[in-house]
Amino acid sequence: MSSPHVLPRPAAAASEPWIDWGKAIASQLIVWHHLVSYGPLAPRLRPLLPTLFEWLGTRAALAVQLFLVTSGYLAARSLWPAPGEPRVRLAQWPARVGQRWRRLMPVYLLALALAVAGAALARQLMASPDTPEAPTLAQGVAHLLMLQDIAHVPALSTGVWYIAIDLQLFALLAALAAVLSLGLPKGRGQGGPVLAAHGVLMLCVLALAAVCVFNLHPQDAVWGIYFFGSFTLGVLAAWGRRGEARWAFTALILGIATAGLMLAWRDRLALACMVALLLLWQPARGWLARSRVQPTVAALAAWSYAVFMVHYPVSLMVNGAFERWLPHDPGNALLGLLLTWVLS
Repeated sequence: MSSPHVLPRPAAAASEPWIDWGKAIASQLIVWHHLVSYGPLAPRLRPLLPTLFEWLGTRAALAVQLFLVTSGYLAARSLWPAPGEPRVRLAQWPARVGQRWRRLMPVYLLALALAVAGAALARQLMASPDTPEAPTLAQGVAHLLMLQDIAHVPALSTGVWYIAIDLQLFALLAALAAVLSLGLPKGRGQGGPVLAAHGVLMLCVLALAAVCVFNLHPQDAVWGIYFFGSFTLGVLAAWGRRGEARWAFTALILGIATAGLMLAWRDRLALACMVALLLLWQPARGWLARSRVQPTVAALAAWSYAVFMVHYPVSLMVNGAFERWLPHDPGNALLGLLLTWVLS
C-alpha cells in the first residue's frame, strides 16, 4: 500500500503565507489523489469524469514535491540556518534525530491505530484488494522503526512512507551539519566564508548525486537520498532568504535542477525547482499575509499533517459502508468520495 505521494509536517508559521497556501492546496490535491486511486467507489465514477480522474490519479501526486521542498526549507532553520552556521554538533546528532522521531510518533501511532481499526472494519464490510490485511508482528515493528519500505513489508496506510522519508532527510541534513561543525572555531557557533563555502559545496555535491544518480532509479525511493535533491532546493531557498546573496542561491537552485533535468527530464524535479524559487523570492508575500482568507488557509495548512494521516482510514470505512449498504451507482460513489473528503 506504499505510495510515493503523501504528507507534510505541521504547518509553518503565519509569517510564511506561501507555505500556508501551498500546503493547504497541495494537501487537498493529494487527498483527492488517494480518493480516486483506492477503494471501489472511484471506479464507478471514473467513466463520467475520465479526464479529471486521470489528472487526479497521476498529476496531482506531484504536489508531494511542495512538501519535500518545504521540509528542507523548515529543517534548515533549526539545523543549519546559514551555510557557515551549523547548529548540530557531531555528539548531538543521535539526540537530535531521536528528538525528531519522538516528535513524529504520537500522531503517527494514532494514525496507525486508526488505519488498523479502519482496515479491520472495512474487511468486514467489503472485499477490496486495496484494504490491508491484518498486521503481523513484523509489520508492527517495521512501522514503529519507520523501516517498513526498506524492509519490504506492506504499509498499513498510504501516509506512513513520507514520515519515514522525512525522518531520513532530517537525519541526513543533521549529519551534514554535524560534520561541518567540526570546522567551527572553538567557542563559536558560526564560521567564516571558507567554512560557509565548504558547507555549500558539501550540500550541493550530495544534491547533484541525488538528482543525477539516485533519483533516476525508482527502486531507491525507499531511501531519503532519492528525494534529497528536492529537499536541498528548500535548504538553499532558506539560506538565500537569510542574506544578501539571493541571486547566488537562485543560480545554485537552477544549476542543480538543470543538471538533473538535462540528464533526464522529470516533472517532479522541475516543479521542485519552481517551488524553491517561489520560497526564495516570495512575491506578493505581504498581500497574501493580509488577505481575508489567510487565517483559513493557515488553519488548513496547520491541519495538513493530521489530514494526511487520517484520510486513508476514513476512506476505508466510508468505502466499506457505501459498498455494503448503498446501491452501487455513480451518484452514491460521488457522495461517498465527498463524504470522505469532508470527514478527513
